[in-house]
Amino acid sequence: MSGAYYAIVNRAAGGGRCEKAAPDALNSLERRGLSLEVAFSEEPKHATELARRAASNGCRRFLSVGGDGTAAEIVNGLMASSAARECELAMLPLGTGNSFLRHFGITALQAATDAIVRGKSTPIDVLRLTHDDGVIHFINTMGTGFVARAGELTNERFKFLGAAGYIAAVLVCVVRLQYEENTLRYADGIDDARTVLSSFSNSQYTGGSMRMAPDAQVADGLLDVVRAGSLRRGALIAAFTRIFSGTHTDLEQVWTRQVDRVEFVNSSVQAVLIDGDLHHLEPLAIDVLPSAIQLIA
Repeated sequence: MSGAYYAIVNRAAGGGRCEKAAPDALNSLERRGLSLEVAFSEEPKHATELARRAASNGCRRFLSVGGDGTAAEIVNGLMASSAARECELAMLPLGTGNSFLRHFGITALQAATDAIVRGKSTPIDVLRLTHDDGVIHFINTMGTGFVARAGELTNERFKFLGAAGYIAAVLVCVVRLQYEENTLRYADGIDDARTVLSSFSNSQYTGGSMRMAPDAQVADGLLDVVRAGSLRRGALIAAFTRIFSGTHTDLEQVWTRQVDRVEFVNSSVQAVLIDGDLHHLEPLAIDVLPSAIQLIA
């Protein structure tokens, strides 16, 4: 396979697991014939700047070494350049949840390595969140309400447990149950229900193996909205036990929409979980950018 990869390594990903595993993973790729130029992200959003600069200088192949958040930072850098549609992104899943590659049936490092060596790419959509202070691009999922609180708790207390840490955080958040009041506008109407959570997905999985949006496809030009009503604790636990199989969307209290745009009506600053990273912002709208980059998976 011709063309060097610009590999961006987030050594802090996966609670430090990435720093230990990345050298062997990168050496394995080089032994199988890949040419790598390796850079290290040193702080939040550093991977975004590294990717933007490399794309502007002519690089077209990128390797994310870390978790979903690392890949999202790189995507933001590519989208800030003028060459995003020409760029290919591959991923070595060394983060906490590694949800995005699961959409492609990749659940282990070896499978990801094999996919990178094969080098087959496919176009995928990118979602663009417009908020009160700019834009954020992402390829996996954004969550508000319960989703964001569980993600925040995972990062604060349970990161060292890997994907199991999100499950632990979910159980704690069930005990501390709160509701959200996000009113959404679609092209054909308003959804102003009181909910426990809202999820806006490009791919199917979140929190590791939770199949939040079972009907989502990464290149259909649509985002999948999943909302759960004001469930009580028992009903929420019952719904949660079904999320791994994706059958929670069969419940009457859970509803879904597939749209190319959603607007937040009378929004407020709130916790928002985007591809595993927590932000505090005022969401205004989410749009789909069809086939915006190429993914190697």
